[in-house]
This record gives sequence, structure tokens and C-alpha cells, in this order.
Amino acid sequence: MLDMSASSFILLPAFAKIVCEPGWKWQVREKPMPNYDLFYVWSGEGTVVLNGEAYSVSKGSCFLFKPGDDTRATHNPQKPLILTYIHFDLSEQPKLIPASYRMLEETFEVEHMLARYVRLRLEHAYGAEEEGRLILKQLMIHLLRADRKEPQEQQASNQLTEVIRETANYVRQHPGLPHRVEDLAARAGLSPRYFSIKFKELLGVSAQSHIISMRIERAQHLLLHAGMNVTEVAEALGYRDIFFFSRQFKQYTGKSPSEIR
Repeated sequence: MLDMSASSFILLPAFAKIVCEPGWKWQVREKPMPNYDLFYVWSGEGTVVLNGEAYSVSKGSCFLFKPGDDTRATHNPQKPLILTYIHFDLSEQPKLIPASYRMLEETFEVEHMLARYVRLRLEHAYGAEEEGRLILKQLMIHLLRADRKEPQEQQASNQLTEVIRETANYVRQHPGLPHRVEDLAARAGLSPRYFSIKFKELLGVSAQSHIISMRIERAQHLLLHAGMNVTEVAEALGYRDIFFFSRQFKQYTGKSPSEIR
């Protein structure tokens, strides 16, 4: 979709960010998917079945369903899914299409674009249609870029990759816990030194940087979308010193928490 202009995206009225009800499930469709559907999981646990293949989903799981796909889904009622879906069509056949599924490591940019798209469309803001098409193209570029990173990760064994990813995802799901590299290595069943080396090889950042980055990413989300003040956010993420939190936040984002809010 990199080769297509933003005007090629046809926006459809089916879009939302929702908290799924405890009894929610996506039944088998009588007919295959009629259009494209960008489907992103903000939090929760569940299973999505796409064309007969099952995927366990959690924060960062992102699908691009395509016309003709067969889809169904369920979730854990105790940990309901919060998700965004955006249906759209294209006026021409793209030469390059993002993969059907990926687990996004860095979620802040995608979540910001998804939230902006939904807000613009709901508020019928001036220029919402035009900006919506631009955001959709940005999202497709972001997914294509994420897809191109995959071959680098195949250098490690599938089992080791899965262990490291699971550990990184655990940090992402629980950013407020007092994570230590030694504890994460034990969780992965590896020595701290080997775990640290492989973590950086696979994800491109050190384990300690990932821990801080996930805290700051969550802090940005809470400041922007949860209506929490700086002190509340710092406490929620385990910071005892608000000044240290502010300093670390600015080091990673270039802005102070109050500026972001």
C-alpha cells in the first residue's frame, strides 16, 4: 500500500475503540470478510482464528484482515479485550500489502494514530475524511516497516525467540512492577548475562532500556488518555520520587510529563 495515494483509501462507517463485554465472541461469519479491517488489541487476553490458524492475542497484537478472510474470536471474560477496529476499502489493487498479523513491540505511535482516527471520525471534525485517509496510509506504512524487521529475528532459534518475546511482553503488560533483569532472566530460564545478550540481539534494545521504555510508554498513555495527573501516573508506575520520574520521562521523550499532559 506504499505505492498508493491516500485518496485510494475508502473510509467505511464501521470503526470504534471498545471494551468487549464479558460474554463477547466473534462468531464464524456466514460470508468471508467483505473489506479490509485493521484490528488492534490495547489490552486483555483472547484468541483470534484467521483462516483456520489460531493466534493468542494481548496488548500489541495487530491484524490486517483482507477481503475473503474467514475470522472468529473469543476472549477471557476476566481479562476482556479492549480493541480498535477500522474497516476500509481501496479504490485500486495494492502492489504491497502488510502481513495479516504481527505483535508490535513499540505501540505508542500506532495507538496515537488509532485514537486520533476514531476521535476525528466520531467528532465529524473539519477535514476528518481527508485526515483519516492520511492516517490510514501512515498506519499501513508503519505495519509494512514492522514487517520488514522480522527476518532479523529469525537468526535465533524459534524457542529462544518465543521465550524472549514472552518476557518482553510480560514487562509490557505489567509496566508498574519493580522488574529486575535478574528476575526476568530467571523467568526465561536463562543466566542474566546470556539473557541480556540475546534480549538485545532480538529486540535491538537492552532489557533495562525496555523496562524503562515500557514504563514511559504507559506513562504517556495515562497522561494523554486516562485523565491522571503527573503524581498519580508516577505512583501508578512504581516511582517513589516524582522528580526522578520527570527526569527519566524527559530523557526518553524529550518533553516533561506536564508538557505531554
